[in-house]
Amino acid sequence: MGHDIARLHHVGHIVTDMTQATSLYERLGFRLPPPSCPAMPRREGAAPEPFGAANTHADFPGSFLELATCVTDGGTARLPADARLVPLEAPAEVLPVLVERIAETSAALAAYLDRFEGLHIAMFSSPAIDGAAARLTAAGVRHGGVNTVRRAAPTGAKVPVETVRYLEIDGTGPGNGPAAGHDGPAAVREGRVGVVADLDPDVQGARLLDHPNGAVELVGAVLCVADPELAAFRQRYGTYLGRTARQEGPAQVFDLEGAALTLVPASGLAALLPGERPAALPAFVAYTVAVRDLALTRDLLHRNGFPVRETPSGDVFVPADAALGAAVVFRCGPRRVVP
Repeated sequence: MGHDIARLHHVGHIVTDMTQATSLYERLGFRLPPPSCPAMPRREGAAPEPFGAANTHADFPGSFLELATCVTDGGTARLPADARLVPLEAPAEVLPVLVERIAETSAALAAYLDRFEGLHIAMFSSPAIDGAAARLTAAGVRHGGVNTVRRAAPTGAKVPVETVRYLEIDGTGPGNGPAAGHDGPAAVREGRVGVVADLDPDVQGARLLDHPNGAVELVGAVLCVADPELAAFRQRYGTYLGRTARQEGPAQVFDLEGAALTLVPASGLAALLPGERPAALPAFVAYTVAVRDLALTRDLLHRNGFPVRETPSGDVFVPADAALGAAVVFRCGPRRVVP
């Protein structure tokens, strides 16, 4: 019997300055489309101005990396010059609700940035999201239910509209502590965690997938927790994922399909990623991408001026203090075929 949560869908890197972040990611060897941002006129007859949240993705066949930031007061100073403004178009009776939701998203991003710049989002991919929602409910995990959003598919896809179905874990349940300081479903303490239906391979294949660093898939995320809380987090994520963790040194590892979530106590982080320290606890501190040729990737990083460290297992990584608060790990691995 298969699992209803299969792999990593995406991680979200929340940044202060999108221009700086996109430049850094391009130097890391990722290809990114111009960020997009909602826009609306501040007064009748005025030109649309950006507000809410801006984001862009580095895409792979079955997953992606998200860069996101909050945009306030119509400001564009921290958006790249090629940022794509998306005017809000909705019926009059729907527009206020849409604006409110975008404002809530922006407030959530601002709250994350108040905590630290870095990784605050981890979403898992499901081939059967309704079944996953039912299982989580039966296990006593609170969540916001399965939501559906639709957006224009990229040029070249066989369908004009991409449908995204997702749920977010509600952090107001036992063991999750206080809300993250924003309206809407409360995030768990480590950030926004949830489940998304598997990406459509046709739609995803129409995106920018050829990265100069040779990256082919998101294959890992690392969550660092206070030592006394490791057992509680292992139990919580075991419930979320419907899987049992295995011990690997000081860490607890949940093996997914071609990927893994690693829980590491604060005392063991330096053993896993030499030199790293968490900005806060609990916190997502690193993600791992598979690349075609690790030597070529390492050479690109050196040429672009990044410090490069090595893990005990032979992976290489750019430390968090050189990558806007998130350690970026590169591992040699084959391309995964997405069903």
